[in-house]
This record gives sequence, C-alpha cells and structure tokens, in this order.
Amino acid sequence: MISYWKCKDGFDKINQWKSGCWIKVTHPTAEDLAVLKERFAVPDFTHDAKDIEERPRVDYEDNWMIVFVRIPGKSIDEDGDTVFSTAPMAILIRDDVFITVNYFDNEVLDDFIIWSQRRHLNSCKGYDLLLSLMLSSSVWYSKYLKQMNAMMNAAEQRLEQKMDNDELMRTMGLGKFLIYFITSLKGNMTVLARLKKRLRTMPHDQDLLDDVEIETQQALDTASIYNDILDRQQEAYSSVIGNNLNRIMKTLTVVTILLMIPTVIAGYYGMNVPNGMESWPWGFPFAIAVSILLIGLGYAFIRHSKFFK
Repeated sequence: MISYWKCKDGFDKINQWKSGCWIKVTHPTAEDLAVLKERFAVPDFTHDAKDIEERPRVDYEDNWMIVFVRIPGKSIDEDGDTVFSTAPMAILIRDDVFITVNYFDNEVLDDFIIWSQRRHLNSCKGYDLLLSLMLSSSVWYSKYLKQMNAMMNAAEQRLEQKMDNDELMRTMGLGKFLIYFITSLKGNMTVLARLKKRLRTMPHDQDLLDDVEIETQQALDTASIYNDILDRQQEAYSSVIGNNLNRIMKTLTVVTILLMIPTVIAGYYGMNVPNGMESWPWGFPFAIAVSILLIGLGYAFIRHSKFFK
C-alpha cells in the first residue's frame, strides 16, 4: 500500500504526491512497485527489502541513495510468548523524492507520525527525515530493551523460587533477541558513519545527527550490558543446577553405601551352610539389630568424614 504524507504541523496524509512529501510504502504489491517504477523510476530493490536477513548498508544507483537500516519489532507467537525481532527497512532518496518501503510489520513509523503531530513538527524532509526515522528506530530499540529487562527480572524471581525448564528456555530466548538487537544496532551505526561523511556537504540538522548517534550508541551499550548480565545469570543457573545434581548424587551414594550393610549381613547369614544361627531362635532379631547398629555407625562415620562434605 502506498500513502503520501506531508509535514506541516506534523505529518498528515495527502491524496497525491507533492514535492518533498514522504512516500510511505508498506507491504507493497506488484501494482505498488509498478507505480514506483513508472512514476519515480526507482531502481530494483525488492529482493533486498524482502530479505529478513538483509544487513544495513548504503548504496548509490542512478542518482538514488538507497539506505537499508534494521528496525525493531515485537509480536506474540502461538504460545502467547513475546517475540522480539529486527527487520530491514529500505529508504530511497533522490532530489525531492523520499520513499520508505517495509515488508514487515513494526510500530516505528506509525509512532513517528503520531509523535510529529504531537510535537507540531513544521518541517522534516530529505536527510532530516531519514535521520528522524533512524532516531525513532533507536528510541524503539530502547523501549523494547526496557521490556526485555523487565522480563529478565521476572524470570529471575521465578527461577529463584523454582528451577523450571520453561523459564530457562525463555531466558535463552531473550539472549537470542539481544544478539539480534546488538547485531542490528552495530549495522545501523555503520550506516550512520557513512551518512556522516555524505552529509558533510549536504543541508541537514547537525543536532539531529548528533541525537541519532547518541541514541543509537546508548541503545547498543544497553543491549550489550543486558546481554552480559543474562550470560552471567545463565552461568549462575548452570552452577546452581550442577550443585543440586552433586547434592542429589551425594545423597544417593550415602544411601547406597548404608543399604549395602544389611545386604552383606543378610547374605552372610543367609548362605545355605551351617553358621550356628540356623537353630537359634534369636538369630533373625540378632541380624536385624547388628544391621541397624552398623548402619548407625556407618552413618555417623559418613557424616563426620571430610570425603562426603
């Protein structure tokens, strides 16, 4: 779907293209791509924009500057769990034409439009619009990272009460999401570095460029810190699980050793050979008493032995 947005006291939707407006393309059909090709002579970018693994980069073709950045997204899977991800967004700029193309759902663009209306933005086009969208993307990275942190804290509290496999799998999933975020933010930082060289000779808002760089770096640092914390938590959980397993194996070893005592006594006195106790009325109670006594002595020895501490 193609929509046109003009910035005047915030972005408002208009019926047709005007010079300097924002052409917002979401989930484009073949007809939408044909319109872009015929009217604006855009280069072929659909294969890269549809690739969920497309890396951030800046290309130049036929006087077009094509920028790919990765923006964050959130969804709910079939099990009701929250899934964080990143997806590519293509931005095409030439003279007074500005186009964004998204094949994947996200909250970044719609939220940016609402923000521009709330702030009564009067002018935002060209490279300033590109920087504004990158800034909005970085802000959403930070928002999702806060949600991840809350999920990490909740999972930590539940795991302190009970080690549950489902909770451990959720924490592993959060680690995967953090890796996605870190990789995407590093790619966006690379794109921003290239844009800074390009914008030296182009009209742009330097303060906005600085804000984008600061916000993106802050989101990257936050994601890296959360990833380090999660790695340490997982190491701690592994140590706790290992200690619990060692404690269980130690207990089973002690029980096995103690149960061997009555087994040996029963085997000795139960042999089919004369031993002097086969005709003694108190033979069986005597064997039981000896077994209990030896078990008690064995338990006392094990309890005070350094080998089992």
